[in-house]
Amino acid sequence: DSVALLWAMYLLQEKLEITLSAAHFNHNLRGEESDRDQAFCQQLCQRYDIPLYLGSAEVKPGEKGLEAAAREARYGFFATLSGKIATAHTADDNAETVLMHLVRGTGLKGLGGIAPVNGQWIRPMLGCTRQQVLAFLQEYHIDFVEDSSNQTNQFLRNRLRHHVMPLLKEENPRLAEKVSAMAQRLR
Repeated sequence: DSVALLWAMYLLQEKLEITLSAAHFNHNLRGEESDRDQAFCQQLCQRYDIPLYLGSAEVKPGEKGLEAAAREARYGFFATLSGKIATAHTADDNAETVLMHLVRGTGLKGLGGIAPVNGQWIRPMLGCTRQQVLAFLQEYHIDFVEDSSNQTNQFLRNRLRHHVMPLLKEENPRLAEKVSAMAQRLR
């Protein structure tokens, strides 16, 4: 998702009149794979002459777990950067977030899902599905790497992504788009 966002912003930078740079945070959670991801980002940005800001930390599980600790470390690094910070959250991510909030118990704010804009944070891909992102990358022949932890069932988001979302999509193939649109209306 992040590579698709970077490529889209690269293609649109003149039209949008933006100065593009990228950021990568190495959580150091997956050994050589984490280093591979960082090297991939460095090579991609170097190939297209995109300035890259790197951050790193030894992330340890906190009170709310490893996933929350990693998010806090990553967002802490991103907050040190100037300008708008675009993240590559998609409609699928938004639907998963709404489901996570439902599972844990939520109110109207939780049903609003991921904020499209929140201070310096912008999420321009909330209207795009994961399938659209993959098709976009394929159309432009853009390589990407995948975090292997996305394939495990260790985290609630992954369990919802692997087991619950496919069942719900059998009922409505446009589930991610519909839940994301609902979240935006509630917001």
